[in-house]
Amino acid sequence: MGSLFRSEEMSLCQLFLQSEAAYACVSELGELGLVQFRDLNPDVNAFQRKFVNEVRRCDEMERKLRYLEKEIKKDGIPMLDTGESPEAPQPREMIDLEATFEKLENELREVNQNAEALKRNYLELTELKHILRKTQVFFDEMADSHREEEQVNLLGEEGIRAGGAGAQGQNLKLGFVAGVILRERLPAFERMLWRACRGNVFLRQAMIEDPLEDPANGDKVYKSVFIIFFQGDQLKTRVKKICEGFRATLYPCPEAPTDRREMAMGVMTRIEDLHTVLGQTQDHRHRVLVAAAKNLKNWFVKVRKIKAIYHTLNLFNLDVTQKCLIAECWVPLLDFETIQIALRRGTERSGSSVPPILNRMETFEDPPTYNRTNKFTHAFQALINAYGVASYREMNPAPYTIITFPFLFAVMFGDLGHGAIMALFGLWMVLKEKPLAAKKSDNEIWNIFFGGRYIIFLMGAFSMYTGFVYNDIFSKSLNVFGSSWSINYNTSTVMSNKALQLDPRGADYAQTPYPIGLDPVWQVAPLNKIIFQNAYKMKISIIFGVIHMLFGVFVGLFNHRYFKNKMAIYCEFIPQVIFLVFLFFYMTLLMFTKWVKYSANYEDVRFSAGCAPSILITFINMVLFKAPDESEGDCSPFMFAGQQGLQKFLVVIALLCVPWMLLAKPILIMRGRKEAAHQPIAPYSNENGDTEAGGLNQANNSTVAQGGQPQPQQGGGAGHGHDNEEMSEIFIHQGIHTIEYVLGSVSHTASYLRLWALSLAHAQLAEVLWNMVLQNGLKQDGWIGGVALWAVFAFWGVLTVGILVLMEGLSAFLHTLRLHWVEFQSKFYAGLGYAFQPFSFEVILESSSSSTED
Repeated sequence: MGSLFRSEEMSLCQLFLQSEAAYACVSELGELGLVQFRDLNPDVNAFQRKFVNEVRRCDEMERKLRYLEKEIKKDGIPMLDTGESPEAPQPREMIDLEATFEKLENELREVNQNAEALKRNYLELTELKHILRKTQVFFDEMADSHREEEQVNLLGEEGIRAGGAGAQGQNLKLGFVAGVILRERLPAFERMLWRACRGNVFLRQAMIEDPLEDPANGDKVYKSVFIIFFQGDQLKTRVKKICEGFRATLYPCPEAPTDRREMAMGVMTRIEDLHTVLGQTQDHRHRVLVAAAKNLKNWFVKVRKIKAIYHTLNLFNLDVTQKCLIAECWVPLLDFETIQIALRRGTERSGSSVPPILNRMETFEDPPTYNRTNKFTHAFQALINAYGVASYREMNPAPYTIITFPFLFAVMFGDLGHGAIMALFGLWMVLKEKPLAAKKSDNEIWNIFFGGRYIIFLMGAFSMYTGFVYNDIFSKSLNVFGSSWSINYNTSTVMSNKALQLDPRGADYAQTPYPIGLDPVWQVAPLNKIIFQNAYKMKISIIFGVIHMLFGVFVGLFNHRYFKNKMAIYCEFIPQVIFLVFLFFYMTLLMFTKWVKYSANYEDVRFSAGCAPSILITFINMVLFKAPDESEGDCSPFMFAGQQGLQKFLVVIALLCVPWMLLAKPILIMRGRKEAAHQPIAPYSNENGDTEAGGLNQANNSTVAQGGQPQPQQGGGAGHGHDNEEMSEIFIHQGIHTIEYVLGSVSHTASYLRLWALSLAHAQLAEVLWNMVLQNGLKQDGWIGGVALWAVFAFWGVLTVGILVLMEGLSAFLHTLRLHWVEFQSKFYAGLGYAFQPFSFEVILESSSSSTED
């Protein structure tokens, strides 16, 4: 089978590269993305490896690029992203890149330092300008007729009591300081001045209306101008210390009005000059950043590729001559030639004359699991890998999940209208996938939706089909083909009776069923519609569940045959199939028999719908070996002759399968060990140098895979190697496996009833929304009814999308996921492998860009 149904066949290879060609060859392999390298220096510290200096140089270049990126984003300059991925530059080009980044960083840092210094000067001059303007107002107020009263208030009551207030007040000379402070600090500043100076200062303040720019971080801050009058040097020292503590900036302010005017004119001239110089500095900075923005994305790609190459080269070993690098890697066998071509291309690029050597190695180590995917199958494979990566060469459930996952989802979500909404959303994402993918959104929820766009489209399309079969669109029905039922009552009878019966044996029924799905007449049968749909959906849930589980068991057969595990076929697969078929598949056959054999319009009473036996009661009696109660009249508790004897035979055979599963495999292994222990070992070797030995254990061991590579022993589908396992552990393991399968068959069959339960819940919620919301808007008349319908429809639409499509869709999605992970995959899927993680520039760049954005 191809890699769609199984993982790719892998081979462990040894790669020999000349030191001069190693960089170019690894670069080509990175572009190819098909080789997973192993670390041959696991005990060597990362700082002691050969190419650690080159990695450090790349880290330094990345730091400089991140600095440039931060400055570019700060200025809001768009960065050119062509979507192209340039090739990794040659090692000699690293020097040019380092020089370019060093020059740009130094130039930008110098420009930023100059700009910050200019902005700081500009801020100081602007604050001084506001101080000169505001203090002029203060001094004008002091020149009025109330100057004596203000001086008295400044000196305080103690100065007045000291005597001669009028005579001494004229001889006082007041000092003052002026400055600016952050507006939010002003109340605390004022309280501190009052308490520290005991009220012997006079403070005036005025707000600066326009915000000022902080030169350190560019934030807008609001400040206020203040002037403090005091007397004496002691108060002056105290006031300055308080200003320093509150980080207020003090500026010189002349006392004479003429001096203040001259200073104000000089400040305005200097502000205009600084504004011009600042504009030129910003223009130069902008030009530098615009030039860097054109190449920044490509520079990031180049540096990250160089760094990835040297990280990979650090995984290699040096030979004794120090001229050759040795690597070990996992490669897909199908791409062996492609990888060799890439290696030759890298050798030619480097100008080396020594060709690389790629040798396949034999190993018993488990190879990684590699499933090729495309944009359609990738999301389905991700669902499987979320449960566990498949063991090597194990059957891959993803191809079957492409069909079964949206179908089982649709059984629970069956509604033509809701499915259409989901399908249209998925189709829009599929049709617009290129422009949507190019946007590279940071929204995690959107990325989840976009990644699963094909799943969403298929779930919506399948839901439209099941909704058509259910004849359900927003809880209403479509009469596409014309109902097979007719109402033969007059209008008054219909309007006056809530419950009327239609006779299927009379003229009410056309004797031909509705062509596809449910007849729309069930929509107008509110009393027994849910009873009919319950019985119908419950039965199809069990039928789909048993078929799904049986399919999983048969998929396990492909695993056993591929790994030549005959013991698992005879001791596990066959009893598992017999147990499941003889009990649960027989129950589904009874459902079909009941549908075909019994009908409401049969003239024979024995086959009328009223005589149909209950499937559930019949199955319970079958398992308990209980004879059914004799029915009254002509009705029979059996559907066909010999049913009771057949059921006893099926149950007995199914019960015999339990010890078969429990004991057969451990007993055969124990017999094989005894035969191997008593078999003499030949003292000589065969032609290949291998010791001749036989026994059943050799048949149980893993076989050599195609290509001469020993097949590793796997769990689950690949079979277990029990050579080193105690017999007690084998019995315990087989007991657990048997109990899990027998009890799981019962619980898993019942688990599929969630298909019926969620389908019923979805239909009832849709009906409630229609009856409780939209129907009220449709009943209104006139223009008021039109307005009301518009509002009600909007409300109904929001609830429909939010609850029935999103919340119910998520619920159905999770239940479908559980049915695949537990009920289906537990029948054959081990999931004990580890993913193939090739050295790929594409993956590295995607992870680097996402981490940078975070």
